[in-house]
Amino acid sequence: MSRTEWNRGSFVAQHRKWLKPLGILDKPWLILGSAPNPTVPGDIFATHARVDINNAGRTAQGMGFGRADLTVRAKKKSWEEHRHIDTRLLLWIHTVPGLALRFLLLGKPYDHIGRVRPLRRRDRERVVLEVSGIALDEIGDLGKVTNGVAMACYGLLLGVPEVVLSGISLSKTGHSYDQLDRKRRQVDEDRAVLTALASDARLATTEADLAADVGIRQWSKPT
Repeated sequence: MSRTEWNRGSFVAQHRKWLKPLGILDKPWLILGSAPNPTVPGDIFATHARVDINNAGRTAQGMGFGRADLTVRAKKKSWEEHRHIDTRLLLWIHTVPGLALRFLLLGKPYDHIGRVRPLRRRDRERVVLEVSGIALDEIGDLGKVTNGVAMACYGLLLGVPEVVLSGISLSKTGHSYDQLDRKRRQVDEDRAVLTALASDARLATTEADLAADVGIRQWSKPT
């Protein structure tokens, strides 16, 4: 996709319009991925909005956290892995028209989804390119980053003051919400983009291994 085929200003304006009623555009975000044993400071949500990636909300609920501000889900992700989604807004990576998304939720297991909006895969990939400057076509096994890293780029593009990564790792296998120990994919892609973003002062992580791997600032509570 050429630069002329993607209108950055229009994309940002549309998504800021969707997120504005949540009151999270001027707040820092904590993006919760599904790597095992996420490091989530218990009091961070006094200041940070929570963005759940795919089924990481199941882990958040197990840790005693309440409703997510924003949940981002891939079309192919199983709803049976997390039957109690509780979120103010679902940003669904899907191909159907936006108005049809609510109908697709009929029969799905969840506790609460306030609103649902689409995120097109082509937009997701362009956001990563715009923010990181890294073309991923020939990097890694899939040539695209995980949704956690993509949403870090999304938050930075929309201008949130800080993006903190939790439950995102380049070295741990498996997922926090099951015991299947599935192999982590897209490691090379994530590494390339996170390394490119490491110097951005707005990006931080609560995970010591991720900070050591790519040089991202390790988050600490402001004094």
